[in-house]
Amino acid sequence: MYFQIDRQLEINRKIFKRFNRVGIKKLRQEILLKENFNPNYFTHYWKNQKGDVYLFVCDYGFLKLKKQNKDKYLIIEWQDYMEKKN
Repeated sequence: MYFQIDRQLEINRKIFKRFNRVGIKKLRQEILLKENFNPNYFTHYWKNQKGDVYLFVCDYGFLKLKKQNKDKYLIIEWQDYMEKKN
């Protein structure tokens, strides 16, 4: 079970790295699913000031969007400002 989870996280991260070369990218859900992306596997999350919750796979985060009646994902890279400040 552990190896299946680890493998899926690795697949998800490689997909994000390949498609997101500039730090932010929007992609149709169907494209990611064709590449074997599974949104149920992530390592942590981050909530922005608007209340949007980005799910992260290591250093790449994703947020599901509905644009023009199509399911899409916004993919971002982790930034220093996302660290919690105590």
